[in-house]
Amino acid sequence: MSDTITFYTNPMSRGRIARWMLEEVGEPYETVLLDYGTTMKGPEYLAINPMGKVPAIKHGDTVVTEAAAICAYLADLFPEKELAPPPSHPLRGPYYRWMFFAAGPVEAAVTGKSLGLLAPEDKAAMAGYGTFDATMMALERAVSLGDYICGDQFTAADVYVGSQIGWGLMFGTIDKRASFTDYVARLQSRPAAIRARELDDAAMPKQEEQPA
Repeated sequence: MSDTITFYTNPMSRGRIARWMLEEVGEPYETVLLDYGTTMKGPEYLAINPMGKVPAIKHGDTVVTEAAAICAYLADLFPEKELAPPPSHPLRGPYYRWMFFAAGPVEAAVTGKSLGLLAPEDKAAMAGYGTFDATMMALERAVSLGDYICGDQFTAADVYVGSQIGWGLMFGTIDKRASFTDYVARLQSRPAAIRARELDDAAMPKQEEQPA
């Protein structure tokens, strides 16, 4: 398998999560910037991801889409980086649990709230997240048990969970509870997180100056 990792993204997307994870890994990768509605929906990229969405990575013949899956894949690809507990470690369970809790119930609940489409109370049992309040209570518990999801060890789960909470705080879809703000502040001060933000911010489309 080729060692080359190709990263498909747009700086105004969930690609920021994958970028942060790539910077935590610290191995070389190539970036392909795609535009909404044009190259992201073109035949070349649709062969990578038929959904026409980013992020995606290509590593040899392996393609991985979905930000949480990319985080998990990269953590396992480079075990020496210690971005995931070993498979037999007791913390492997919480690592998987909370990463995919954020990718499932949290993502669905926050999106539902943003669109005004949360499940009504009498149908809450049909929704994977149950209720928005229950989801937030569980999420708060996850980030309150230690500095990171896996206690003292920063992992790929923190990249994903922290990104979801950070965006929720930014856009007002997640309450600014002290446990959330403290957790996100710890993560955003990491050198890899700072590098990732700088790279994505530099790739943002430039605003054309308006005539005076």
